[in-house]
Amino acid sequence: MGEKKHRIAVVALGGNAISPPEGSATIFDQFEHTRESLGVIVELLKRGYQLAITHGNGPQIGNALMRQELSRHRVPELPLGVLVASTEGWIGYMIEQSLINRIQKEGIERSVVSIVTQVLVDQKDPSLQDPSKFIGQTYPEFEAHRLARQFDWTVKKDKGRDGWRRVVGSPFPLEVLNSQAVKSLLDENWIVICAGGGGIPVYKEEDGSLEGVDAVVDKDYASSVLGNNIGASELFILTEVSNVALNFGQPEQIDLKQITLEEAKSYFDEGHFPPGSMGPKMKSAINFIEGGGERVVITNLTEVVNALDGKTGTSITLN
Repeated sequence: MGEKKHRIAVVALGGNAISPPEGSATIFDQFEHTRESLGVIVELLKRGYQLAITHGNGPQIGNALMRQELSRHRVPELPLGVLVASTEGWIGYMIEQSLINRIQKEGIERSVVSIVTQVLVDQKDPSLQDPSKFIGQTYPEFEAHRLARQFDWTVKKDKGRDGWRRVVGSPFPLEVLNSQAVKSLLDENWIVICAGGGGIPVYKEEDGSLEGVDAVVDKDYASSVLGNNIGASELFILTEVSNVALNFGQPEQIDLKQITLEEAKSYFDEGHFPPGSMGPKMKSAINFIEGGGERVVITNLTEVVNALDGKTGTSITLN
């Protein structure tokens, strides 16, 4: 008989799993948050999954940009894509080290590796002309406009944060260029950390060569594309809420437990999921299942273990 094939899953760790959204956590706090977020990873490993782990980098990229702006007259500036690569590397190291230490204590014999990941985008993606992805810290309106003039930023009001923030382009990911390497490592029983912060956005020149883009890719979109590229059966999107909901925050709020792909698409088209919050997660779920995935679970860190068995969280399947 042949060797048993394990199920492949992508776990998308939200930014709150590593650092508070305002970016105030020290590196020691971030290590602590990271260690606390690994319970779901351990549970999935015990259930026999092959895992690719993605993560956000919103607070970290905001801080990196601020450090750069404050020191721009002393050291050369780096493009946004290079800063994404930098944060992907050190956050990957932080998750990798924390996970290695945890699985050793659990007696799980697995190896962990981080891959700095390039993600293919369309050079003509409309979002590059009309930036809307919020990054970095929140400012009062007068301060945001002062910084925009000083540093040539585009700023917009972030209703979710009750303030103003910088916005950049966020092109849709077409392909995770390192996915073949990720799949090969998974087949060899490695745990792979990749596509951090959505990966580094690049496009192809006419001669096929790659060139970086000064933008960021949505982490959940990238996780969905990665999942399809590597043949994952499940995608776990970890966020701040326990369930996806209709009429979120209203008296008539309805928590969604188990829904089909068609129901998810219908609710999405009806406008239940705002672009700045649950919208990308639900669109990622739809794309993942349409691309061949079997199930998407959206929930928070504290309830994800029960969500694996359908007791909590929101589960989206084909039928």
